[in-house]
Amino acid sequence: MNVNPATAKHTYDLNGKNYYFCCASCAEKFKSDPARFLQPKSPAPPSGLVVLGGAPAKSLAPLETQPAYVCPMCPEVRQSQPGACPSCGMALEPEVPVAQTRVEYTCPMHPEIVRSAPGSCPICGMALEPRTVTAVAEENPELRDMTRRFWISLVLTVPLMAIAMASMFWKMSFHRLVPGAALPWIELALATPVVLWAGWPFFQRFWTSLVNRSPNMFTLIGMGTGVAYAYSVIATLFPQIFPPSLRTMDGYPDVYFEAAAAITALVLLGQVMELRARSRTSAAIRALLDLSPKTARLVATDGSEKDIPLEQVKPGDRLRVRPGEKVPVDGIMLEGRSSVDESMITGESMPVEKSPDSKVVGATINRTGSFIMRAERVGSETLLARIVQLVGQAQRSRAPIQRLADRVAKWFVPIVVAIAVVTFFAWLLLGPQPRFAHALVNAVAVLIIACPCALGLATPMAVMVGVGRGARAGVLIKNAEALETLEKIDTLLVDKTGTLTEGKPQLSSISKQLEDDPELLRLAASLERASEHPLGKPIVDAALARGLKLSQPQEFHSVTGKGIVGKVDGRHIAIGNVSLMVDLGTLQNPASTSPQTLGGTTLYVAIDGKYVGTIGVADHLKPSTQDAIRVLKAEDVHIVMLTGDNKSVAASIAKQLGIDEFEAEVLPERKLEIVRKLQGQGRIVAMAGDGVNDAPALAQADVGIAMGTGTDVAMESGGITLVKGDLSAIVRARHLSEATMRNIRQNLFFAFVYNAIGVPIAAGILYPFFGLLLSPIFAAAAMSFSSVSVITNALRLRNAKL
Repeated sequence: MNVNPATAKHTYDLNGKNYYFCCASCAEKFKSDPARFLQPKSPAPPSGLVVLGGAPAKSLAPLETQPAYVCPMCPEVRQSQPGACPSCGMALEPEVPVAQTRVEYTCPMHPEIVRSAPGSCPICGMALEPRTVTAVAEENPELRDMTRRFWISLVLTVPLMAIAMASMFWKMSFHRLVPGAALPWIELALATPVVLWAGWPFFQRFWTSLVNRSPNMFTLIGMGTGVAYAYSVIATLFPQIFPPSLRTMDGYPDVYFEAAAAITALVLLGQVMELRARSRTSAAIRALLDLSPKTARLVATDGSEKDIPLEQVKPGDRLRVRPGEKVPVDGIMLEGRSSVDESMITGESMPVEKSPDSKVVGATINRTGSFIMRAERVGSETLLARIVQLVGQAQRSRAPIQRLADRVAKWFVPIVVAIAVVTFFAWLLLGPQPRFAHALVNAVAVLIIACPCALGLATPMAVMVGVGRGARAGVLIKNAEALETLEKIDTLLVDKTGTLTEGKPQLSSISKQLEDDPELLRLAASLERASEHPLGKPIVDAALARGLKLSQPQEFHSVTGKGIVGKVDGRHIAIGNVSLMVDLGTLQNPASTSPQTLGGTTLYVAIDGKYVGTIGVADHLKPSTQDAIRVLKAEDVHIVMLTGDNKSVAASIAKQLGIDEFEAEVLPERKLEIVRKLQGQGRIVAMAGDGVNDAPALAQADVGIAMGTGTDVAMESGGITLVKGDLSAIVRARHLSEATMRNIRQNLFFAFVYNAIGVPIAAGILYPFFGLLLSPIFAAAAMSFSSVSVITNALRLRNAKL
């Protein structure tokens, strides 16, 4: 795997050797397990390239896809090298990548069902919806079809209902206009297109449910409307086969064409409303996709500028972003200063100040100054693209609480059919006259009012909307299980560096003994230039910020675990801990000569064999950390701080934050042990971290919370990713979990109670006490609106306050 060192964007030093990488993700993979990649490679690389395992300067890059060559006449011929087609002899041509345009469709209740074309789910019968949301809202063919069927059914059902009501309330007057013998035939002519054409999708899904042995809502609808329509057709065509007790004074049995047609029209209306409501659950993803600008302003090598489509931006391109424009892709600011509104990504309203070397995120808004940036991640590698992918995956995942609804739904339809059968025979044997009519009407009402889809939709709709709401607040949910579990956590383990603190040590203090501050800092910074220790960079940065001119160090030497020594401008310099000073004989009683740096590290400095003072380096707390800790403790969440830093620094940070339990100098395997230990005590543990060393503990915890400012490995290991690596985002994530689970419980309660009350009423339980019966038409309306009400309740999560 070859990378040109001149153009490499990332480097990493290992045992004194430099390794070059094309992107940050490759660098992180290498850092996590260098031995995996340090395999010798025998072939010599082309000139200008270095190969991993060869020269002292090393490299690492992702294996690029080999170009393919195809035959224009024989498309089945595909080779990795140019040449002639073995079939026809024509010269092979480079294969042109074809953009993926195929749309897949899936069921919102059964994400394992994936189809290449729209249709219905073979398990529950629901309309499939696009698996991938596009930036432009595409027309839903299912919604278009159902809408057309509904309006046609409405046009035919309205006169049908008018005829039925007129013959019921103004029977004598109406029969003078329309003979009784002709009335059933008129109703048959009006109802047949409604039931057999407009309602045909329901009968298709009814049949599919029988073939697949997956009874669902359409099993009940098909049986209810089918029985009412079939009975009415037989009564119209062959009235003589019915006994006199089932005939009216006109000699014809009662027919229920208006009920079958009205049920069909109302169910179609419910489907239209449901499909429209379901389409709104994708609004969060569509809003994210809308954030991306369509073009970027490319700065050429000669300084000229031109606008290019966003798809043409490549890593390494220099791009100008002017005030008010959106940042096109993820990258690094090279020139200029500005404040950038990152609220659409992080959920934070305050603009973030940016200067050279600052990271900028695609789709954020440049508020003030103009700047030039270098593109780092483009296309599907940008943070926005990864957010969209995570949100889409999470919306299709299933929460554990859905198992309850699944178990109920499995037995729901057979139980309802059994209740309908019992209802029919109970009215037929025990009911008042006309018994058969009452038995048929009430049995059909039982079949129609029951709605298993309300149960099935209760959880996935809330999850879809909740995950989208989280994305807007900078909380990315990887799966629904993590969203559900987060509400239950009672213990939160937090890594210190990068989670509680900024993760960027800064110079905090200088204590002089013999030298003035500028000279002490200048000499120390000059020596630290040759060091790779993370505490050296803030010293160098502070010296450069003060305008000090640094010298080139000589005879540099690193003392493992203690510090560094060398010469600067002919003077012997030593910087390190107490042990180094004691070894050099420059310091006898460090406790009496140096102050302790609050929450940081104290570095001792000796010049020409004399102790001259100390330099304090501290990693400051993030501004929102204290408030977040206070809120979590108020919600009875026990917080444990884990850090690889020394005990004195850990104790200082813990004291500032009011954290009672912490553990310092922790190795990655120890973090994993602590998670397992707490889980063994019956605790529900969440782990928040941002580094490769946190990945094992993140994966083991009941909920792994990765800071989006951290490594890709941590983000992959966590069930939840916080785009802004801020502890306050954990509070928002927890509140989102609580709001979503509360919404799911409301939906399940409503669905259970609706069916528990509706089915007995449809069976006629109120008739002996109040003489009330539920018409199948009202049952159909109630059934249709039950699913819509569940979806509407879930949509309230879009405005949840976190």
